[in-house]
Amino acid sequence: MGSNVTVLPGVRIGHGSVIGAGSVVSHDVPPMVVAVGVPCRVVRPITDADRSYRQ
Repeated sequence: MGSNVTVLPGVRIGHGSVIGAGSVVSHDVPPMVVAVGVPCRVVRPITDADRSYRQ
């Protein structure tokens, strides 16, 4: 999670998900996705290509 993220009560964030800075998470976020915004929305999935890019 980036800085200043607000997660509302009862919301679940899936394993391995990335939440952008300043986002307000008002709904459940599935695993292995990038989500940003107000309200927070899924932008794209995290794939194996992302893993090789980081290394």
